[in-house]
Amino acid sequence: MSAATDTAGAPPRPASPRRSLSRRVLARPETGTLIGALAVYVLFYAVAPTFRQLDSLSTVLYQSSTLGIVGLAVALLMIGGEFDLSAGVAVTSSALTASMVAFQFTLNVWSGVLVALVLSLAIGAFNGILLVVTRLPSFLVTLGTFLMLQGLNLALTKAITGNVATDSIRDMDGFEQARDVFASTISVGDTTIRVTVLWWAGFAVLATWVLLRTKYGNWIFAAGGGPESARAVGVPVAFVKISLFTLVGFAAWFVGMHQLFAFNTVQSGEGVGRELLYIAAAVIGGCLLTGGYGSIAGPFIGAFLFGMVQQGIVYADWDPDWFMFFLGAMLLLATLLNLYVRKQATRR
Repeated sequence: MSAATDTAGAPPRPASPRRSLSRRVLARPETGTLIGALAVYVLFYAVAPTFRQLDSLSTVLYQSSTLGIVGLAVALLMIGGEFDLSAGVAVTSSALTASMVAFQFTLNVWSGVLVALVLSLAIGAFNGILLVVTRLPSFLVTLGTFLMLQGLNLALTKAITGNVATDSIRDMDGFEQARDVFASTISVGDTTIRVTVLWWAGFAVLATWVLLRTKYGNWIFAAGGGPESARAVGVPVAFVKISLFTLVGFAAWFVGMHQLFAFNTVQSGEGVGRELLYIAAAVIGGCLLTGGYGSIAGPFIGAFLFGMVQQGIVYADWDPDWFMFFLGAMLLLATLLNLYVRKQATRR
């Protein structure tokens, strides 16, 4: 046998080229977002001395967590190839439901919490089932849900309470226990951290494990990248999409419970516009609008970036009326940066 052949008698295959570590890092969906977040952090660290304090970082993390918890679920949904425009008002719907059920029926607040959970899961499942059955774009399905929930939030709250806000449930049974779960604070040295920050980090770790280490995570990528091809190889695409919408409902319920037990009452008009921030955090984090690509670390960093901008403008004494302008500019710049990084990483 010649030296040019292997033990099976076939010529050896050339070794596949390995990408360098730097190129593999650049190819990660969250790399561009991390670069942008570092730049924003350096900017506000330089121009706003208050931004450097630990208490300020705690506030930034809190603002990021209330956006990021739902943003993680929305990111998974986007990787699965769909959108949810109803997530913002669904947060308010869950909080209103829990408050009014407990107050109007004089129940332990945990009863309202459970009813709100069932409603939130049902809203998410409704979006998913309607999308699967009708095959309408998720944009249209969830836009309709968004408008219906927005109208129901206001109309039912005024009809039941006679006002646009719910009554305070601070003195009701179970309130303190529920607040410990959803809206407590934890002392760390000389500063305090809201429990939502810990929940946000825990959900991110769990979602990362599911996405990268389980069969269900592979199904999410497959359903978003090519649903017809995924069906052909046995992926339960309908189940994946319905479950992802239901997961968004769960995340909306959790943040709604935080808002209720942090502020005791809920304004029925809240939540409008938040759905765009959830989607923007996912897009800034590297999730493609076309589905099939993304990570959990990216939207996590994207939500933190939003929190830095929101609070950094305040700490820098800039006009807060410019906040939405900065967010829009940040979205465009981060998207372009992510695109540039991916092109550089894949260019041979």
